[in-house]
Amino acid sequence: MEMKKIEVVIDTNVFITSLKSKNGASFKLLFEVSKEQFELNISSALIFEYEDVAKRKSTKLALSNSQIDSILDMICKSSNKCQIFYLWRPFLKDPKDDFILELAIESQSEFIITYNVNDFKGVDKFGIKVATPKEFLKMIGEI
Repeated sequence: MEMKKIEVVIDTNVFITSLKSKNGASFKLLFEVSKEQFELNISSALIFEYEDVAKRKSTKLALSNSQIDSILDMICKSSNKCQIFYLWRPFLKDPKDDFILELAIESQSEFIITYNVNDFKGVDKFGIKVATPKEFLKMIGEI
């Protein structure tokens, strides 16, 4: 019997950190851990933000724009694509994070994975937990 995958949304700060080093929990989460245990949910807004921030920081990341595009293509191919039809704004203290919450609600995600855990206070009202990459990897037995 197939186990139900844990639905997750990965915040931009985790994506960018995964591109900086192959040694951390972010890289492991996005590029090494088998997706048998969890399903990554994305939206157009999230992919555009990943792309915008990564390309602005490309010199610090030591990646070309075409390498960033290839990584984004891989994420798009292996993720669940969601369209957002409703808005919960404003809900979070930083309105720029609300689209992450909206995606988590639409995709019925159980987790938002972020380094800015405090930015997502109150999302438990929607049945969503917040975890850092390391905390999440521990929960699924990958660390």
